[in-house]
Amino acid sequence: MTQENIMLSIKGVNKSFGGLKALSEVSLDVHKNTIYGLIGPNGAGKTTFFNVITGLYEPDSGEFILNGKHYEPTAVHEVAKAGIARTFQNIRLFGEMTALENVMVGRHVRTKGSVLGSIFRTKTVRKEEADIKEKAMELLEYVGIGQYHDYVARNLAYGIQRRLEIARALATEPKLLALDEPAAGMNSTEKLELTQLLRRISNDGTTILIIEHDVKLIMSLCNEMTVLDYGKILAQGTPEQVRENPAVIEAYIGGAKE
Repeated sequence: MTQENIMLSIKGVNKSFGGLKALSEVSLDVHKNTIYGLIGPNGAGKTTFFNVITGLYEPDSGEFILNGKHYEPTAVHEVAKAGIARTFQNIRLFGEMTALENVMVGRHVRTKGSVLGSIFRTKTVRKEEADIKEKAMELLEYVGIGQYHDYVARNLAYGIQRRLEIARALATEPKLLALDEPAAGMNSTEKLELTQLLRRISNDGTTILIIEHDVKLIMSLCNEMTVLDYGKILAQGTPEQVRENPAVIEAYIGGAKE
């Protein structure tokens, strides 16, 4: 594929914590409108890599290109403006807000109203707020939880909270949706429904990068993937290529690292 077909291009990422080399020359290309998986044994560097891409950790080195434009992952809000939204392994909703309010918070990244306009509640601001509420409701319907719009987030079932996080991330209108173990803690039915939702999101034009421990799920879901081990690339390719790679088989059968 050509460079125009690449949504996210990461080159030569390195990250150390003191004397520990957490990431060593990690590179990958995520093509547009695909689902790209990131897997590896525990402690392999997957979450560190995610945190670097999304601005939680500043890399020691590396090149970051999103949709053909360089971006600097030095702050979470700047990365969100660039067009990357993420969810976390541990759900980070605003527990005392309703589901609708949580999604509206995400939508505010794309607002244009001024501070003075917000203070004086101008016509423009009121119109924008109405639009935000309408779009937030549409997103709740889109992920299949519209009926819970007025529920306080902390009172929602676990699987619904996961979907709510995805809706809030989508509210930022991301070019790339980065999901950190979205199926963690889900039962088989919830995992199937999640898989269907992620395929729909991808088909509707949002590129997805996903970390997931459920190898069966990610193998069935992803177009391409990278396997990390000790912060280095162990394998890259299609699920079929990765599944048959002897180094990958050894890394998993040889026992997960803590």
